[in-house]
Amino acid sequence: MKRLAIDAVVFDLLTALLDSWSVWNHAAGSEADGLRWRRAYLELTYGCGAYRPYEDLVREAAVKAGVDPSATEALTAHWDTLRPWPEAASVLGDLSARGIPLGVVTNCSIALGRRAAQSVGIPFSVVVTSEETGFYKPQPQSYRAALDRLGTEAARTLFVAGSPADIPGAAGVGMPVFWHNRAGLPFVDATARPLLIADTLNPLQELV
Repeated sequence: MKRLAIDAVVFDLLTALLDSWSVWNHAAGSEADGLRWRRAYLELTYGCGAYRPYEDLVREAAVKAGVDPSATEALTAHWDTLRPWPEAASVLGDLSARGIPLGVVTNCSIALGRRAAQSVGIPFSVVVTSEETGFYKPQPQSYRAALDRLGTEAARTLFVAGSPADIPGAAGVGMPVFWHNRAGLPFVDATARPLLIADTLNPLQELV
């Protein structure tokens, strides 16, 4: 695998780095309800554009998915149980030890984004939330905010997507994309292709 000329790596937080699916499933009461609820939420955020309170979208998604809206409170109450994927600490620790700045971009509130980033256990140079930028991904504002704060060029900043909508979103501002497709999700835009797709973060150590 040929290494990329990369100055920084930016991650989707809640899917590429953290196992947020398990927390949603627990809050919903079952895996089936959790998956249906999460997918309804993703549809709402992808179509939302401008920021609306994260918890409002999560509650609307519960109603749309036929899940008790009180699951929203259960989700935020268990937010600090978010855990990184097993290999995340070693992969990010290696990148950090090599002096590569790391950042995250996430579709949630400032408070929940900061708490989730701390759950990874690795310090980030930048943490960008949709509440700060005023827009949900895959709108370009959050990706550009991360680039501005890092002071890096898009073409030399790798984006690690967790959800398929991040692929056209990050590629649209000129960032190369690695898709950590842990859940085996389908493409939402077949015209935007990542450099690499894997069900683990491990290939990053050879790619960067």
